[in-house]
Order: sequence, then structure tokens, then C-alpha cells
Amino acid sequence: MMQQLQPTRMHWARAVPSDFGGQAPAPRSGHTAVAIGGSKVVVFGGFADKRFLADIAVYDVENRLWYTPECSGSGPDGQPGPSPRAFHVAVVIDCNMFIFGGRSGGKRLGDFWMLDTDIWQWSEMTGFGDLPSPREFAAASAIGNRKIVMHGGWDGKKWLSDVYVMDTMSLEWTELAVTGSAPPPRCGHSATMIEKRLLIFGGRGGTGPIMGDLWALKGITEEDNETPGWTQLKLPGQSPSARCGHSVTSGGPYLLLFGGHGTGGWLSRYDVYYNECVILDRVSVQWKRLPTSNEPPPPRAYHSMTCIGPRFLLFGGFDGKNTFGDLWWLVPEDDPIAKRDLVPNVGSDSNHSTVTGDAQQSALKESESQSDESPMLDLAKRLGIPLSVEPSASFVDEINDKELVELSSRLIGESLPTTDQLACIQALRDHWRSSPSSSIQLQELGPLLRDYQRLIIRRFVENPSPTFLEREDRRLFHLKNASQLRMDDIPILLGEYRTLLST
Repeated sequence: MMQQLQPTRMHWARAVPSDFGGQAPAPRSGHTAVAIGGSKVVVFGGFADKRFLADIAVYDVENRLWYTPECSGSGPDGQPGPSPRAFHVAVVIDCNMFIFGGRSGGKRLGDFWMLDTDIWQWSEMTGFGDLPSPREFAAASAIGNRKIVMHGGWDGKKWLSDVYVMDTMSLEWTELAVTGSAPPPRCGHSATMIEKRLLIFGGRGGTGPIMGDLWALKGITEEDNETPGWTQLKLPGQSPSARCGHSVTSGGPYLLLFGGHGTGGWLSRYDVYYNECVILDRVSVQWKRLPTSNEPPPPRAYHSMTCIGPRFLLFGGFDGKNTFGDLWWLVPEDDPIAKRDLVPNVGSDSNHSTVTGDAQQSALKESESQSDESPMLDLAKRLGIPLSVEPSASFVDEINDKELVELSSRLIGESLPTTDQLACIQALRDHWRSSPSSSIQLQELGPLLRDYQRLIIRRFVENPSPTFLEREDRRLFHLKNASQLRMDDIPILLGEYRTLLST
């Protein structure tokens, strides 16, 4: 039996000026960043300050230098290359970066470009065959060293589910005729070739929901001698939550998924942005959480993550309010960058509401001195949960939780006197213990979340043991209110709540 390799423990470090020479790219989201031959990273386009961008920034890996190459070629408006755009696709074949589509203003684009990074020359390619329609938020990947596969996207009116293969030698596009069941149409997803299969994950779907499904497409190339067909994969491990605008980067035996955004919950109009790392282990074929030794960067979507040897370089993105221009390294713990023990300073760029590192600890200590809710803060510290500088949660006793008491009284009706409030609350807990997640009403979510957090605090105060802290059923403890719950959080909340009730 093949021994399963455990993920290498990794370390996040914010890039410092001494990491690079030259001028790093300006803040943006919806750009692309591709690694070419292990020697350079090419950043193109994006969106910032209500403007679509068309600039090129190159990171020279060996010389640790950012520079702007002088590109030649004939493009629109006298520019040497493509018009400004964001949310396009970029794929590398040899030393060439191929660009397709995207958006500029309200227009979806369908033009196709190649940048020869040896001589820095742009060429607009005249494609042949089944040309794809203009689109943004599509997903694409290289097939070997000659072809490109592209899936889905948004054309301004509908979500797409088509699959195109493009031969970079003949410039011929072919729409793949796929039989059988297929993934729902989507955009903002990821597409990655693994061996002879194309894996797609997540995205926003045809009626607007954000998805968390994983599909594999076979028969992409003629050499496979397989009829093209999709298979939905259900892999073991803790799969990522539904999201779009994330990145999936291939690095050694893993695919590394980072960031993206998901639905903000039943009571919220806003999306939730992520910053955890999830890996798909290509050897054991299962999802795993990537162990990191410190706090990750602020949550974001529509960023770029590029693999440079054993390191990953994160750049840019958007969190619903801020466009980022920060650069972060994700490196093995024994990497020299990790050893310099950089303390992230999130507040300088992002106005983000959470604090990390030393700032988090000092904020927690300050809050402890000003609040009687120290069990919550103590538990949060020991669980490693980032908290707002001003925690707003108030863990009152059940009998003083007015919403909980009223809900329990309405549930019981006449079977118990409403004056027997503790009995009513116990009956409500029994109701939650036995109810499926689909039957939970909106007005129940707030009292349920508070009671879940109340039970965690109570168990911790009664028994602050290492065993309690090592458990993984505290994933929603940090939420400030029910509006932050996503739909797929409800089964998790109920499951963890029932575990707490039984202990």
C-alpha cells in the first residue's frame, strides 16, 4: 500500500520591500498571473478604481525583480496589445501566454491574443473552426504542451456550460460534443487539468446560486480514445464550501484552493469572503485542510495565486469593499522567508475588521480588561479564532435571552405553562435536536446560534481541558450574528449543537 504523504506545514508571510526590486504591480482584482518556465510570473489586466487595465507586470524569479517590459505588436487604439479588460482567461503554452475574452466596461469580449514572452510581442490570433462566443468569468487550462481547454462563463445574458478545445499550432477551436449528464452552467469557477481529466469546481450558477460541486471531464483529446463525458466526484475529506472567484493552483502532489466568496446567508444580502487553504491530494484523492503555522491574509476573491517552485505568490483581489495590492508568500516552514518570522500587518492596507498576530493578542487583552465576557475571549484565543476588536456577542443566560424565551413559548403552546420558562427552553432544544436542517425557520437561526455559542462557553468554563480545545466542532463559534450564516452552514450548526447537547 502506498504511504499517504501528509501536507507540508506551510507559513504565510507578507512580502516586504526587500523581497523585490523594481515596482510591484498596482492594486487590482480580476487580473491573471501565470508562471512561465519557472523563471517569471506575468501579471496582466484586471480592474481597480472603476477602471479596466491593460498593463503588464513581470516578476523575474532569479533576480527577484519586478519590471514592465516594452511590448511590441499592433492592437486597438494604437496600443501594442489587447484592450483593457478583467475576468478573462490566461493559459501558458511554452513561453507563450494566451488570452481570451473577459470584460471591458459593459462589453463582454471574444478576442484571442498571444504574448511571446521571449521577445515580448503581442499578436491577435485569427481563430478557425467553432469560435467561442464572447464571455467573462470562464475557466481554462492547458492540455499538455499544445492545446487549451475552456469551459463555461457568462456572456452578459446567460451562464454557459460549453467546452472548447483550441489547438495552438493550427489555431483551430473545436466545441466538444459531450454526452450524458453535465454540470449546471456556471461562471467564476476553476478548471484544472489533472492527467487526462479536466476538474472544475464551484462557480455561480444559472439561477444565481453559488456552487461547491466538483466534476471531472474525460475524452478531451483525441488520443484518449474516450467519448467525452462528465462525472461528478464526491471525494472523502472536508470539501470546500460553495464559492466562486477562488483560485486553484497546482503545486507538486496537491491542488491548492484559496479564497473566493460564497453566499452571505439567508438573512444577509452580502457575500462572505474566504481565506482558508484547502488542498486536493492527488495521491490519496481526497480533500484536506492545509496546515499553516500562522494567520492567513485577509479574505478575498478574484485574486491570483502562482506557484514558484516550493513557494506560492498571492497577489491582489477584492473583498466586497477593498481592492488589494498586497503580495503574500505561502512557503514551507523551513523556508528562509518563514524563518524571518514576519508578523502580518493587515490594517495598513485593507481596513479589515479583524486583526492578526500580536495586534490580535493585544486587542483581546484590552477587551478582556474592559469586559466581563472573558470566558469567550479566553476560549477564542485558545482556539485560535480571530475576533473583532470590539466583540459584540453577549452570552447571557437562557432565561435572559428574550428571543429564545419567546420562541420556546410559541413552540410549546399550551402543552406547558409559559411561566415554566426553563422547561420551555428544554423543549425547544429537544426540537432542535430532532429537526432536520431543512425545517429550521429564519426566525430560529439567531436564538439557535446564540444557544450553540452559549453551550460552548459553558462547557469550556466547566472543563477547559486540552481535549475540549482539540475538537473540531467549534467551527461557527466566531460568528457575530445569524446574518453571517450561509445556507450550507445550517446542517453544520445543527450537528455541532447536537454534539454539545449530548455532552
